[in-house]
Amino acid sequence: MNPGVLASIPLAFDPALALGDRAIRLETLGVAVAVLAGLLWVALIAGRTPAFEGWIGTPVHAGHERAPGVPLGAADDEPWHLRRDDLLFIVLGAVPGAVVMGRAFAGLVHLDYYQAFPQAILDPALGSASLSGAVVGGTLSGIYVAALLDAPVGRWLHVAIRPALLVLALVKAAAALGGSGQGGPTDVPWATAYTGPGPWGSVDPATPAHPAQLYEAGTTLAVLLAVVLLARFTGLRRADGRLYAVGIALWALARGFVAGTWRDAEVLGPLKAEQLVCLGIFGVLLATAGIATVRRWRLARIHPILEE
Repeated sequence: MNPGVLASIPLAFDPALALGDRAIRLETLGVAVAVLAGLLWVALIAGRTPAFEGWIGTPVHAGHERAPGVPLGAADDEPWHLRRDDLLFIVLGAVPGAVVMGRAFAGLVHLDYYQAFPQAILDPALGSASLSGAVVGGTLSGIYVAALLDAPVGRWLHVAIRPALLVLALVKAAAALGGSGQGGPTDVPWATAYTGPGPWGSVDPATPAHPAQLYEAGTTLAVLLAVVLLARFTGLRRADGRLYAVGIALWALARGFVAGTWRDAEVLGPLKAEQLVCLGIFGVLLATAGIATVRRWRLARIHPILEE
């Protein structure tokens, strides 16, 4: 008997839910629930977030005295909160960016394969999409659509970061229901092995391996907690988009650490391609947040009302 199996947690459940003569994979169902939960949370926060006020926490109702930072030309009959119909268009606009950039980043991470088969990058049936690329692309195209709608981009980013992190955590947890996202083989006591008939998303599901998808779900929840605390106790409470940049930067850093347990080959010293991608995202977003903070400090010296 393989001693590694004894040191693992065997998972023998059926990865599909039978619905009459059809079946739906638990992983697919989990992803759908994650996206729905995220959308509902965004909509809830948007309905409680003033569209103009500088700081989150003090609602500005139509017909009442306006808080500092509210444009004098804002009509009293307009909704005081972020518009939920804008949310629908922004989410729809984020989809193509997520798909295109997710596929493009996958090409970077698995460059050797796509250099040998360049036509495969356009075939959705081959390979997969990079979650890192999907987050970057979805963010960029979502920002573009929000700008077209004249929606307050910074405020929408501030509203979106917590639900976005929740969705990312739940999506990775859902991957465990289909055997996708397993890390490299290991003999640690918490290694998981899929021993049921499947089909499973892992290449070698029966071999005990790091539950990398659960590692990432846990670290993403930790980042979510950190973002909640930053939004509560620091200047990142201001809804100008910096909290989103910091949150995604921390998520990318955590994902990079988890990627060290993946089965991918090392491409630069001990680093895998996905780790380099995550470090790049972390550096760019952290620098962006830092530049925005310095710029706000300078503006505050000229216009003290910005810090009220």
